[in-house]
Amino acid sequence: MNDYQVIIIGGGPAGLTAGMYATRAGLNTLLLEKMVPGGQITTSEWVENYPGFPQGISGFDLAQLMEEQARKHGLEIRMTEVTGMDISENQKIVKISEGDYSADAVIIAGGTEHAKLGIPGEEELVGRGLSYCATCDGPFFRDREVAVVGGGDVAIADALFLSRFSSKVSVIHRRDQLRASKILQDRAFANEKIEFIWDTVVDAIDGGDTVKALQLRNVKTEDKSNLQVGGVFMAVGTKPNTEYLAELLKLGPNGTIPVNNQMETAIPGVFAAGDIREGSIRQVVAAAGDGAIAAMAAERFITQT
Repeated sequence: MNDYQVIIIGGGPAGLTAGMYATRAGLNTLLLEKMVPGGQITTSEWVENYPGFPQGISGFDLAQLMEEQARKHGLEIRMTEVTGMDISENQKIVKISEGDYSADAVIIAGGTEHAKLGIPGEEELVGRGLSYCATCDGPFFRDREVAVVGGGDVAIADALFLSRFSSKVSVIHRRDQLRASKILQDRAFANEKIEFIWDTVVDAIDGGDTVKALQLRNVKTEDKSNLQVGGVFMAVGTKPNTEYLAELLKLGPNGTIPVNNQMETAIPGVFAAGDIREGSIRQVVAAAGDGAIAAMAAERFITQT
């Protein structure tokens, strides 16, 4: 078994910042990430509100800079998926398919994954006209009519991005007003390529080899309709990656991890940071702050025990 002072689960902004702070404090630290360092920020086309970048920066580039900085200070990063944890009085075991790691403190920063509607056609058509990442796949839909499902910041940012390529973007939202920030709403309402379908949900996605149409239902009138599209982008929210923790921690109603203002969970020596923790505002700058707090709290825990 490999022993570390700190193990960080998740390599998004919270995890990378925690790793930088922990290694700068002289702690032997390992970060475990199942995809690529940077988390969901790597799929953001442009980040305008992260301090220090007045002209903005691509999410991919920002993630790379964070990873480079963390590695510079000695952070060890391994690409693998965590499958479970065991906690004893003096030891915390992090389980992966290749074996186990032990640590004095664990920082859970596994972030979230895209929520799904669970409707007919959704699973079958992923990668065949259905996408959860507009910035990844948008250019493939040049001069085609597409739809975006959702009404938050991600959905409207996706619609704006897709309008650069697609001939028309239909935003389908189950309410009669958006949840997105005002600046994004203003840009979308002023965009001639974007139209809004209010009070409506998608009941099914039709298509053989690729997406061809959406079966829609108005939630107020129950009227049904069919929208012909060449692609659909899902932006209906996220869910925290906490399934493996269900028997270890008492999770919030939406699966997030309750913490105090030091990012401490109910288990001494176990911390949570970023989008995965209860009350997160799901912003990059806030996730980075969470990671710094968690790492400093982990250092205090280790030195005082």
